[in-house]
Parts: sequence; C-alpha cells; structure tokens
Amino acid sequence: MATLAQPAGPFVLGTFALPDGEPFPGLLARGRVLDLTTALTWAPSGVRAVVERWEEALPVLHTLADEPALDWRPLEGLRVHAPLEPRQIFQSGANYRQHVIDLEVAHRSPDDPRTVEEAREEIAAVMDRRAAEDLPYVFIGLPSTVAGPYDDVVLPSWAEQPDWELELAAVIARPAYQVTVEEALEYVAGYTIANDLTDRATVFRRDMPAIGTDWLRCKNAPGFTPLGPWLVPAESIADPGDLRVTLKLNGETMQDESTKDMLFGVARLVSYISRTAQLLPGDLVLTGSPAGNGMHWGRLLRDGDVMEGSITGLGVQRTRCVGEAA
Repeated sequence: MATLAQPAGPFVLGTFALPDGEPFPGLLARGRVLDLTTALTWAPSGVRAVVERWEEALPVLHTLADEPALDWRPLEGLRVHAPLEPRQIFQSGANYRQHVIDLEVAHRSPDDPRTVEEAREEIAAVMDRRAAEDLPYVFIGLPSTVAGPYDDVVLPSWAEQPDWELELAAVIARPAYQVTVEEALEYVAGYTIANDLTDRATVFRRDMPAIGTDWLRCKNAPGFTPLGPWLVPAESIADPGDLRVTLKLNGETMQDESTKDMLFGVARLVSYISRTAQLLPGDLVLTGSPAGNGMHWGRLLRDGDVMEGSITGLGVQRTRCVGEAA
C-alpha cells in the first residue's frame, strides 16, 4: 500500500492495481485514483502510452482531475507499481559536485602530499572547470531493473558492496534527437524518483583494469532501480535544478542535498544524450546521485535495511532490502 505524501501540482500519474488485479494506468488527485483505461477515449495500455500522446493528453488530464462525478477510487487499498515501463534508461555518473569531491578525497593516494583541505580545494576547482567546459558522463541501464517504489529489493548473493544512489529522473515526452540545451526541457513530460542501486565491488573490472567500469554487472540486477511512486508533470515542478534529494536508511538521513549541486542539469543531460541517441517517449534520464552514499559512510546495504527516498514534490518511496540465499 502507498505511503501518501502530497506531490506537487493538481494531479500525478501512476500505475496501480487492486490486491489481486492487473496493473492499470491511473490519475491520482486529492488522494483518489481514476482508471485511465476507461476515462480516456483511446484506452491507454499503460502510463507510457499516455506519455506517447503527452501534448494531447495533458489538457484532458487537467479536465479529468477537476471532475468529481467520475469513477474515482481511494488510493488506500491499491498497490502502487513503478509509474511506467521505460524503453531506455540513460544514467549520469559523477554529476554532483560535492559527491565527486568526497570520492576523490577519500581515494587519495597514501603518499599524496596535500592536506585534506588542499585536496578539496584543488578538486573543487577541477569540478567547476568540468561543469563549464566538459561533457556529462552517461551510460545505459536495462529496463528490467525497474521495480516498484514499495517493493522489496533483493540483494544478490554475489553483490559484496550493495549501495544506494537516490536520483532525480526525468521522463521523456516525445522523440528527441540532436536537441539544443535551450529546447531540451520541452521534451520532458515530468519527473520521478529513482534509486540507482550499485554493487561497488563490481564497478571496476579487476581482471581487465584497462577496460575500466562494468556497468552491466554492478547496476543491472533485477529490481536494482526502484522507481516512483509518481510521474509528476514537468509543469508542476518550478525548477528541477532546485529540489531536495533525501535518502534515509532505517530512519537515519544519509543523503540530503539540493539538485543545485548537479554539475550538469536536466537540460544539458537531455541535450547531450540526444546528440548520439534518440530519446523516446517514456525513457528515463537519471541525473546522478548526491553525496552520502554507503561507501562514504562505511555502511553498505544488508538484509532487513529499509530505505526511504524523497525528492521535493515527487513523493516518497520506501523499499526493504532482502538478502538472497547463496
């Protein structure tokens, strides 16, 4: 059952189900849910189908949200799934200034002659130059990693250092190819929350260090991307570059940072990705994770842990970790 937290705007979209029923795309407004398979004339099969007709659908959704005489049902008692099924997931790495500085300082060579303060100052200068002059770092994830916002997260037996990474995710509204930074946000339907789980022990290939990172192995286990709870329309989020990203582990705050700390904002990420790949309706653009990951705290995920992730205006997801039998 959903944890009801008031999202921004008059309505949001989500995927819901009765306890023993099939998932359906729904409109959530004032704590009630409207089944869009019957409320919309084209009977969408899922939220992605609504996003595929976003320009046409948005004014209709506003009208429906204000209509009390429709067949609304209470949110309580409905199961909440991931808000939509993306075709493609694009993930941004090393995109929060403070996070990268912390990682660089923590992994300094033992014979580094600089003090911590000197190292931080030098690395901060590098980050500022990177934001001004360099390109984002983006890689690709699998849609099969997506799980619901209240589902259990199974920690694979082979994952030695499972870690959390709470992130703002942009949902693409229409095909985007070679779009400019200035027009990029016009291609965003809305925003949701993603927890981009990572096994730190398998990020780098120990057998082939020259190849570098192994994103397939470390990030793409089933359920490693808890998503949602809602798709909040972009028009309801005044500034995606000024939202609070907070993750609590067993009630203790571990991540608590503003998206102001991003090196590359949503518009620059969407534009950069579109230079090479065509973004499609419903695709996710994950914008990176702020400081406060488990490696920073020296405390990684284990069986029984409960993660609660929230972003301003986007609701709250709550997931429990379950250890997989070896």
